[in-house]
Amino acid sequence: MLATFFLSNDVDKHRILLIRIWFTSNSEKTLWDIAIMERNRAEQESKEVSDGNNVGSDGTNVFFLGSKNSGKSSLIMRFLDRDENPKPTVALEYLFGRRSRGANTVKDVTHIWELGGGTFLTKLIDTVLTPRTIRSMSIVVVVDLSKPNELWKTSETILNQLKNRINQVVNEVSGKDSSIHDYLKQQLNKRVNEDHPDKAMMEPFLVPLVIVGSKYDVYQDFDPEKRKIISKTLRFLAHTYGATLQFFSTKNESLVARARQLIGNLAFHFPSSKTNVTDHNKPILVPAGTDLFSQIGAPPLSDEQLGKTSARRPMDLWKSAFCQYFPQETIANSNISKNPAVDSQYVESIIDNMRIQKDKELEQYRRQSERKAKERKMARENEIMTSTRSGGGR
Repeated sequence: MLATFFLSNDVDKHRILLIRIWFTSNSEKTLWDIAIMERNRAEQESKEVSDGNNVGSDGTNVFFLGSKNSGKSSLIMRFLDRDENPKPTVALEYLFGRRSRGANTVKDVTHIWELGGGTFLTKLIDTVLTPRTIRSMSIVVVVDLSKPNELWKTSETILNQLKNRINQVVNEVSGKDSSIHDYLKQQLNKRVNEDHPDKAMMEPFLVPLVIVGSKYDVYQDFDPEKRKIISKTLRFLAHTYGATLQFFSTKNESLVARARQLIGNLAFHFPSSKTNVTDHNKPILVPAGTDLFSQIGAPPLSDEQLGKTSARRPMDLWKSAFCQYFPQETIANSNISKNPAVDSQYVESIIDNMRIQKDKELEQYRRQSERKAKERKMARENEIMTSTRSGGGR
């Protein structure tokens, strides 16, 4: 016998399951038993499961930030498979991506945030990293390999502010949800094993972190010694913070494919790459938790330089070494000072014409207000003069 019927879902009243099942008169389960089982199975598939194979109902969040003009927007466009020239990001921009896990199923969503301006607008980190997003958050810090004289300063500023904000949010959430820290630690242990030999010397982020070295096409033409210092320094930073390190260039399709796989893992939990490349003469790719301080080696400081420096912590020693080879320059933020409302790349004729009209109306109102204020002032002065004359006549 073929039975076709609709079953209302008490959990989600907007969804109705259509169930078509065959059954026989001597079946051990009734039609309703089978229907309830089917409904429960469908509900379970729509929820985020503990092993992280599915995206939660609110989706995932991937936050891109880093060096100015480093190619963050290009990286996002490549992941979303959009064939368009990205415009410079003025402040904080939002995009989203979707993918379907199968026919007639709810699509998974990833929320993509991009912070422009390098280190200039890092206060906006608080807008993205919130109690609502912390459980589903992944962070991608993009550093410009072609500008090593800005690399350490940019990385240090952004990573420190991210770490402080994450700790602040976790502490805030812990007051209401004591399980948040245990959950994030559990996820961290999947990225960096608890028995990792370097665990005691690491300061891993509680959320997934990726450091992307962009513009590899320029970097690969650097002197080999420079490439070695840059790659080892970034390996040290990434390993200390429990991050994946990957080099990228929009001009290399194999690196684009790698980057798409990496972001797909963060956004939709696609399988992560097992490739491990530490040779500074090749595009670096070191998944989180797979590096070793012993393999990275010591900071490139001579005995004489080591004797002169007051640094003793590994992080400070690497900073001292890197900045001696690449003195850090002040990072210019000239493009941030521009008014985006008059920038030609953001032209919107309807809105711009309306803005011009409103500016004219505002200027007209300002002039009228100033004229009325002058008239009131003159009236008061005349009143005072008249009063004074009248008093003098008595």
